[in-house]
Amino acid sequence: MVTTLFFIWGFLTSLNDILIPHLKAIFNLNYAEVMLVQFAFFTSYAIFGYPSGKVVEWIGYQRTMVVGLFTMALGAILFIPAADLPSYPLFLAALIVLAAGMTALQVSANPYVAVLGPPQTASSRLNLAQAFNSLGTTVGPPLGGFLILKGAERLVENVNAMPPAALHAYRLQQAATVKMPYLVFTLVLVLVGLAIAWYRFPRIDATKDFRPMKGGHDHPSIWKYPHVVLGAVGIFVYVGAEVSIGSFLINYFGQSYIAGIAALAAANLVPFYWGGAMVGRFIGSGLLQRMKTHTLVAICAVVAMALTLVSMNTSFTSGAITSLPLHVFEWHGTLLIPHSWPVWSILAVGLFNSILFPSIFTLGIAEMGPLTGEASGLLVIAIVGGAVIPEIQGVLADHIGIHHAFIIPVLCYMYITYYGLRGYRIVQPKTHQPEAT
Repeated sequence: MVTTLFFIWGFLTSLNDILIPHLKAIFNLNYAEVMLVQFAFFTSYAIFGYPSGKVVEWIGYQRTMVVGLFTMALGAILFIPAADLPSYPLFLAALIVLAAGMTALQVSANPYVAVLGPPQTASSRLNLAQAFNSLGTTVGPPLGGFLILKGAERLVENVNAMPPAALHAYRLQQAATVKMPYLVFTLVLVLVGLAIAWYRFPRIDATKDFRPMKGGHDHPSIWKYPHVVLGAVGIFVYVGAEVSIGSFLINYFGQSYIAGIAALAAANLVPFYWGGAMVGRFIGSGLLQRMKTHTLVAICAVVAMALTLVSMNTSFTSGAITSLPLHVFEWHGTLLIPHSWPVWSILAVGLFNSILFPSIFTLGIAEMGPLTGEASGLLVIAIVGGAVIPEIQGVLADHIGIHHAFIIPVLCYMYITYYGLRGYRIVQPKTHQPEAT
């Protein structure tokens, strides 16, 4: 039941990649303006993460999941008035509400899966659940593109040159393509919310009937637990690295010294990156039954860092690829990946990204007991790295080139390696002990 939620939020998050070019064309936005879609979405994690942790302590994991689903449904239904106006600010507001519900869902579902069984296999369970999140991010873009973009007429290059009445009619027609899909998403979210509300979840003694135990004055702040704080930094840099690489792949593959392929062919390669994360999580779920979580985190981070460096420091300059037309990469409708080290190596990073988020998450909330809700909230807040780090890499790409800007993900994986080797260690803070009388 809970794994279903992972698929849903992965699917809806991936639709941002469809909304960005669609809204850019409708409202004639520049890149800075249209990237507010991602900024608004991921910043919501920072705004609503801590309150969501408090909600978990107040009403428990299961009820917080229901609240999150209904809040997401509210955000999805707001796409209809946003399209009716049409209004870009209202689209952003709808995304913020959608992300607020998703934040509550993540704060409750991730730790619930972790505490649903023995602590030794928490990472394995969470990796299995996160594999379905990756399934959602893999099938979301092609299905979302079919539902949202198929009904759109041919885009007008300069909408500002159109008369006001024609411009309004054009925007109404283009924006209307989101209405039916998001109405369906709203109904699905409400139905799943009702199913979660009525489902009889197993009782967990450690959580006092589905909620973390209330912390008293004898429980220190979560800021006094280094493995939690360092884990939050790990989530921040991981999400930032993952989103940065995925966001730059199409432009990166278009460079003449990388692959020199057209945007359409490059876009067909991107699912290999996200699909690798899905496959890796299924594999990782089994490996984590036999390996220590922190060890696998360090290994995967080192390999991801090495693959990124290989891609940065190799190029295909013989002209064998750059001189070939697009159809060379297709054979009976099946895409053939170019035999290029930069392409293969950066796509393979997705496979080793796979276990990092769920594993860092379980290490970050380990042995937190009554403070599990707050620790989970802090880790979810750190997902804001998906808004910050891609912007940093973008600025760097403008100054030193997209090729060398991948040093940012390298630095992120370097930190994750440290966390897997040392930062994960649990150091219990000293608590005040009353003097004996």
